[in-house]
This record gives sequence, C-alpha cells and structure tokens, in this order.
Amino acid sequence: MALHLLTLAGGLALLMVAASGLVRGASALALRFGLSPLIVGLTVVAFGTSAPELVVSVQATLAGAGGIAVGNVVGSNIANVGLILGIAVLVRPIASDRSVLRRDLPALLAATALAAVFLLDRQASAWEGAFLLAALFAYLAWSLTLARREGAAPEIASGARGPAWRDALFVVLGLAGLVVGADLFVGAATALAEAAGVSNAVIGLTVVALGTSLPELATSVVAAWRGEGSIAVGNVIGSNLFNLLGILGVAALVRPIVVPGLQPLDVAVMGAFVLILVPMMLSGRRLVRAEAGVLIAGYAGYMVYLGALHG
Repeated sequence: MALHLLTLAGGLALLMVAASGLVRGASALALRFGLSPLIVGLTVVAFGTSAPELVVSVQATLAGAGGIAVGNVVGSNIANVGLILGIAVLVRPIASDRSVLRRDLPALLAATALAAVFLLDRQASAWEGAFLLAALFAYLAWSLTLARREGAAPEIASGARGPAWRDALFVVLGLAGLVVGADLFVGAATALAEAAGVSNAVIGLTVVALGTSLPELATSVVAAWRGEGSIAVGNVIGSNLFNLLGILGVAALVRPIVVPGLQPLDVAVMGAFVLILVPMMLSGRRLVRAEAGVLIAGYAGYMVYLGALHG
C-alpha cells in the first residue's frame, strides 16, 4: 500500500514537471514557426498528450477488448471537457479565440457526430477507421493552412530566445515525461482501487479513462496557470479530435472493433459536453469560473451515475 501511494505521488509530480516543460517548449516553437499557441495546442501538444489513449486503445483492440478501446476514448473525451477544461478555467478564466468558434469547435461537433453514427451498431469496421483517419488528416491540413495565413498571434510576438533545439528538447522530454508519469499514476491508482474492492467495470470507465487523460490535465492546468489559455483550450479540443478520428481510426484499422456492451448514454453524454461548450464560449467570449463549476458538476454527476450502474 505504501509503495503504491509513493508511486502515485511520484507519477503526479512527474506529470506536472513534464507538463511545464512541454508548455514552455511548445510556446517557443509556436513563435519560431509563425504559428499561434492555439494551433500548437491543437496539434503537437494535443496529439502528444493523447499518446496514452492511443497505446491503451490499440493494445485493447489487439487483445480483443473492444469495450476498453472505445470506452477509453469516450471516457477520456468526457473527462477532457467536463473535468480538465473545468479545472483549467477554475485556475484562470480563458478567453474564447475566434478561430475556435469558427473552425475547431464545429470540427469537434462534426467528429463527435460522425463517431456516434459509426458506433450505432456497436462496432467499428476497417473502412470506418480509414474514413476517420482521412477526416483527421483533412482537418490538420486545413488548420495548418489557415494558421500559416493568419500568422503568429500578437501575444507571442515578443521574440523567441535561445537555440531552437532546446525548445524542441523541452517538447520531446515533456511528452515522454507525461507518458511515463501517466503510466505510473494509472498503475498505482488501479492497484489501490482493486485493494479497496472497486469493480473492474468502474476501474475501466473511470481510472483508466481519467488516467490516460492525466497528460491533458497537467498540460492544460499548467498552461492556464502560465497565462497560455489558447494552449489549454487547444489541447482539450485537439485531444478530443485526435481521440475520435485518430485513435478510433487506428484501432479499427488494426482490428475491427466490436463493443456489444456499449451504452448509448455514454456516447450521448460525450456529445452533450461538446454541445454545452458552444453557448459557454459565445457568452462573453470567454470561459469563466461559474461555467467551470457547471462542467465539473456535470462530470461528477456522470461519475456518480457510473458508480451506481456498475458498483
């Protein structure tokens, strides 16, 4: 028990240190390449922090555990919006970027609807996986093209300092630290949950999904604390897009996914969290702490529901 608690604390500490390095390196690289922090958050940071979800979902698919693969994606997307974005906004209110409202949030709504349609029959075929991946590449090409036209954001126009290799090293080491820290934390949390008699179903839907989202949590909270709200929002939206289009796509291509026990309510909750972001981001052009409270309360309510259903 003591060893698990020590591992839990060590994993959490590594997550925070790695997240700080990742945000620092990504912000500097954004300036060097003429990209806004939002685009970096939507791409490099978001995809990097989604590495644990990718590893878990692909491994689960290869093992024939399609429920874990899909449940991990759905649960992580719910946690990203309800818990992670909520906590980040509690740390510091975040202004709504116009390009998020005009481009990225509609793209997330479309990706969520597309994945929901593909999962209606409780399975995902290889051709559906290929379609999801094609949609991801199209979105990336579109976003990067528009970003290059818009140029770097004024908030980071003060100039990059130091060698570029150092910024890249911060990103690489930050991503590696996030993956290792998340693995330590999930392993220790799972062992503690099992020792407390929590069922495997609840562990899979909560500890695994939330654990693989810890890199997003650490990165978004640190970004908000450092005043990089665009990276925090971009990280959440980009991670959700990558989970739906990239991770589900790769998993289905590796092996067609069959999820007989998938609950439509879980997919509906995932969609509802994305929908509620639209009025929140439109009202006052910023996310405030009262709205963060709504997001966190919604996530807590969903966890209570899972506990009652599977406890």
